[in-house]
Amino acid sequence: MLHIDRRSLRIRLLAWLGGVALLVVVTTWLLHGIFLQSLARDFLGDRLQREANHAVAQLEQDQTTVPTALDSVSQGYQVFHHLYVLRFNGSVSASDPQWQQQLAPLLDESGDALIDVNRGTQHMLVYRRHFEWQGTQGVLLVGEDFSQVESGLATLHWWVGGIAAVLLGMLIILNMLAVNRGLIPLWQLRQQLEALRSGKRDRLSLVAPSELDELVDQLNWFMDDIDLRLKRSRESVANLSHALKTPLAAVTQVLRGNRPIDDNRRHKLLSRIEDINAQLDAELRRSRIAGPNAGRMANVTRDSLRLIEMFRSLYPERMFDLTHSAREEEQVPIESHDFSEILGIVLDNAGKWSSRRVLCDIAVSATTLTLTIDDDGLGVAEEDLSRLGERGTRLDERRPGYGLGLSILAQLIARYSGHSYFERSPLGGLRVTIILPLAGEVAN
Repeated sequence: MLHIDRRSLRIRLLAWLGGVALLVVVTTWLLHGIFLQSLARDFLGDRLQREANHAVAQLEQDQTTVPTALDSVSQGYQVFHHLYVLRFNGSVSASDPQWQQQLAPLLDESGDALIDVNRGTQHMLVYRRHFEWQGTQGVLLVGEDFSQVESGLATLHWWVGGIAAVLLGMLIILNMLAVNRGLIPLWQLRQQLEALRSGKRDRLSLVAPSELDELVDQLNWFMDDIDLRLKRSRESVANLSHALKTPLAAVTQVLRGNRPIDDNRRHKLLSRIEDINAQLDAELRRSRIAGPNAGRMANVTRDSLRLIEMFRSLYPERMFDLTHSAREEEQVPIESHDFSEILGIVLDNAGKWSSRRVLCDIAVSATTLTLTIDDDGLGVAEEDLSRLGERGTRLDERRPGYGLGLSILAQLIARYSGHSYFERSPLGGLRVTIILPLAGEVAN
């Protein structure tokens, strides 16, 4: 049994195109029949009018008696197989007595007109002409059998219908060829996706219609993003393996040894374990970076207020002030966790190194998101500003930390094709400015 997939784009296109073609052809054929019959009726009516005028002119020019004129008219109409009925001076004569009784009521009506008269299966077109001859009013009816014309028109109409059916079939075949030709890029895309799944290719590359350009680009971006995440995961595992091997070996050696664990050795063990914990936390944070192709949005107002409240509770002795130009419901094309991570790292550093106050300003425009964080701490020397963000760099050992936060921040900003700037703050401490693009292509 033939199975038709109703969800198939090909079937839908053929159904719509075929339906539209059928509607156009049938409508054209019906209109052809109507217009053809109307044209024939108008043509025949015009001819009957001219012949009636000719007959009346012949009567008016004749100086003989009326019967002689009538005989002349009757003979002329019988040659052309027409019908006439004439009422003049109280007498009625007709070329066909069978029609005289049926057409007699038309003689009493006023005005010249073309009239349809039906008797059984016979259809007669009659033109009524009023005239005056020798001071006497008369009425002339000139008619012709329209049934024979209609029969010929019907034959012609069905011939046109047959030709239209053939053209419809040809149109459907051409539609099928056009649809199949137009869907070739989709079949190529399906084949390339299958090749991607089987590992025979790593990107899509096909000459596609402009409507598919965005789809192909998005799929390539997603594949690049997957490759990047896989690469980042492998690098994280390698970094963890390299970074944890030495401290784990040291801790294992101490625990397996017979020497007692005094306060000094306990402090070293704790330091090693904290290093392991910091490395794990940093790599886990890197692995959670979603990037610009995640298809997620961040609510600037909601997420920034949540972070400000959190750091106010973590650093109760600091004042965290937030100013922003974003509307309450405004969203930006940055994954929510990535936005919280970017802003959270800078606010955490500002909270650690500020004296009393941290000021956060968020500005959203049509193309960029700008974060500006100021603190009133001691700041950073000019010659050390360029070192900020380097992995493991700590410019001051007086606060706890491992120098990994700004390194993760640099990776996050790079993922969104953004830029960061470190400079002296008007409050006296450090100013961090982060600019992230919101429109256009972002780096993978």
